[in-house]
Amino acid sequence: MYTLMIIVFVIGYLGIALEHNIHIDKAASALLTGVITWTLLVIGAQDIFHIDYSWALSDLGAHVADLSKSFQHFLEITPVHETDSVKDIASHYIVHELEHHLVDVASILFFLLGAMTIVELIDAHEGFSVITDRITTSNKIVLLWILAIITFFMSAALDNLTTAIVMAALLKKLIADKQDLWLFAGIVVIAANAGGAWSPIGDVTTIMLWIGGQVTAGNIVAKLLLPSLVCLIVPLLIVSFTQKGQIQKPAEDSGMGHGHAPTSSFERNLVFFLGVGCLLGVPIFKTLTHLPPFMGILLGLGIMWVVTELLHGSKNREEKTSLSVLGVLRKIDTPSVLFFLGILVAVAALQTAGHLTQLAKMLESSVGNLYFINVIIGLLSSIVDNVPLVAGAMGMYNIGPEMAGISYPQDHPFWEFLAYCAGTGGSCLIIGSAAGVAIMGIMKIDFMWYLKRISLLALAGYLAGAAVFVLMN
Repeated sequence: MYTLMIIVFVIGYLGIALEHNIHIDKAASALLTGVITWTLLVIGAQDIFHIDYSWALSDLGAHVADLSKSFQHFLEITPVHETDSVKDIASHYIVHELEHHLVDVASILFFLLGAMTIVELIDAHEGFSVITDRITTSNKIVLLWILAIITFFMSAALDNLTTAIVMAALLKKLIADKQDLWLFAGIVVIAANAGGAWSPIGDVTTIMLWIGGQVTAGNIVAKLLLPSLVCLIVPLLIVSFTQKGQIQKPAEDSGMGHGHAPTSSFERNLVFFLGVGCLLGVPIFKTLTHLPPFMGILLGLGIMWVVTELLHGSKNREEKTSLSVLGVLRKIDTPSVLFFLGILVAVAALQTAGHLTQLAKMLESSVGNLYFINVIIGLLSSIVDNVPLVAGAMGMYNIGPEMAGISYPQDHPFWEFLAYCAGTGGSCLIIGSAAGVAIMGIMKIDFMWYLKRISLLALAGYLAGAAVFVLMN
């Protein structure tokens, strides 16, 4: 069963990576992978944990030293009844581990749900026009730098996926030529991923590390801001020497609409600045209260909910519904949330079974250098989703003091560099990040075009930022 768990995980991973080829949403593959791996863990517990179900309870005590540290700890804190069998205890242990991991997974999912709802609420009010309406230049290089810097910092405040979607909508309004549009979109992918890497709320993987306690908000900003900025500036400099001229803007579309209820300038500004303020206030809330970040984001959502209800209280039902939290909740990307649930639960199964411990030892023995390990993880994230890669690393290198030399403390350079590499390495391929996949779908960018025109730019920026981080440490 131990090997079969890996096989199921790999098959599930292939289903996620090839979702467009097999026409099955990656959320379905992730959920099946998560449930099946835990089912196999329960069925194969006897072999996986080296337990003989014929043992008496007294025999189990004699073999405690042969069990995993987490199993040993479970036996220490869990009362054992005379009617329990060794098989019952093993089952209780697996359920206990599932519930333990589910707390961490739920924290991430609640945070994402709150953040996604706030962003959708801002978009419903056309709040992002506060930024987009102020861009007027048509110089290709100037516009490229402006959009890249805006994307970089917006991604840090919101998240890279949302920022990529917003910027894609903006690019369509600013650029008519397809090749120019794709070039700008490629740079937006790099900028969104680089911007999300240095912020505790800018990328799902950084959120995972922050909520998991591997990094703190202030430290991750201080250590990754410069490497992430270099990751963006290097591709921008290269493009600046190879591109020139003016951007051809698309013809005005007098019938263009956003599909939203009409909002006033005051309403757009209020919701935009209040929403961004709520998102930026989450790290402050966590620092002051020491409560999990999802509590801060839910506080912000509650504030936004009350304000928008009061703001639109006098409007007719149709307009009020489209501008309320109840209305925007229908637009939330629920399949993505279920995808995160499935893949994180699957990784937790591998951690409980000991696969990640074994992989950590193998990496330590074959690679050793923590910088090389993270660079490899970052490049792998351009091929497969970075969420399970980071979840796996969290399981591999956050196992406990019994694995001295492998378990890294909070704010260790390993975790900081992992946040950078997993956040920015995905830019090397357009399918390597949520921002890239979103841009690919919206702009209909060809995979091979991105590989030829953008991938080397992204790789140059990724390695340059990595070098800066290494030099800083």
